[in-house]
Amino acid sequence: MAHFRPLYDRVLVKRLVSEERTASGLVIPESAKEKPQQAKVIAVGQGRLSKKNELIPLTVKAGDTILFGKYTGDEIKVDGEEHLILRESDILAIVEK
Repeated sequence: MAHFRPLYDRVLVKRLVSEERTASGLVIPESAKEKPQQAKVIAVGQGRLSKKNELIPLTVKAGDTILFGKYTGDEIKVDGEEHLILRESDILAIVEK
């Protein structure tokens, strides 16, 4: 992957692959699948600026698995692969395993 660092409070993520079968074994067609709302953090910006122009570091870090809102972020391609750029405030939770 090309060196890529989001600016300020933005986060570059890659969606995790969704399950292609239901629990009962039915195959879900591509047209009926919803895009997953879980992703792996690939890169993070240096932080957001406070009203006093102080840099506040981000809570998430590269390698974290996160949950994000359904209609948030901007889809981009990096090295031919689909990614999303989100603001840290669009992230709902960090998934701990």
